Amino acid sequence: MKTLYKGMDVVSALQFSRSDVELLIQVAEDLRRAVERGERLDIARGRVMFTAFFEPSTRTRLSFQFAMVKLGGSVVDLGPEEVSSMAKGETPEDTLRTVDSYGPDLVVVRHREPGFAKKAAEICKAPVINAGDGYNEHPTQALLDVYTIWRVFGRVDGVKVGMMGDLRYGRTISSLSYTLSNFRDVEIYFISPKELSPREEVLKVLDQRRVKYELYEKPDDVMEKLDVLYVTRLQKERMKPEDYERLKGSYIITYDYLKKFSRIPIILHPLPRVWELTTDVDVLPQAMYFEQAKNGLYTRMALIKLILGL
Repeated sequence: MKTLYKGMDVVSALQFSRSDVELLIQVAEDLRRAVERGERLDIARGRVMFTAFFEPSTRTRLSFQFAMVKLGGSVVDLGPEEVSSMAKGETPEDTLRTVDSYGPDLVVVRHREPGFAKKAAEICKAPVINAGDGYNEHPTQALLDVYTIWRVFGRVDGVKVGMMGDLRYGRTISSLSYTLSNFRDVEIYFISPKELSPREEVLKVLDQRRVKYELYEKPDDVMEKLDVLYVTRLQKERMKPEDYERLKGSYIITYDYLKKFSRIPIILHPLPRVWELTTDVDVLPQAMYFEQAKNGLYTRMALIKLILGL
């Protein structure tokens, strides 16, 4: 397995080894300290990152853009579909071919089609980072999730992680499972209705890597075992309307629900949240999802730095 190198495309979390993740954590920590000291970083001066989000995004798109600017580089954003030539019928592939001819140093792409990031990497000469391809993967989200776990516990080895919600269509679940599988003695507890259990290709990887995992339908059965509860929303946009209506509300984390347990794990969520995680949970010290989002800035700064060879 190749390790992180200059000019690398980032399409899947399966590309990363343990040493890759540890290197990213180290670089992210170095950059974090520099930013918190108020240093003005200028290592990406003259470099241009193109962000092409063919599917809506807030945190991922903005954190990539902030990351590049904080490194001293520039960002060109595709903008919403209605103001681009896609409104006239241009394909995303042709959009990427055109922009790649302008010579960006890095392309960050999100698309609703599973596998689109791999296609983009084949089209573009510039390195491509997958910012989410349908229900398939979201590798940089997994990196920032593991970075958050490391910052809380000082380790990733031996953590017990419960992943709850839409485990079938939620792309963060596959990437986080793959990334955690690099570490020793990790235990994963999948918590969902049967209809939303993890996809077979995800479980197959965990089996191949001999990662311990168990499937549950109720969080009550496992909550006090967990170090981390990773809550996800139902992917309404990827489900039949009747399935969404039937399954919504099948799990919900509230302040009162958590307080009945003698031990509360840290709570993570890739955001955005809807009804599955209520705002009254925000007051708990274990609620780490906004810190998690902040960690995305430093993780993506580190990734950009390494891929551009800065």
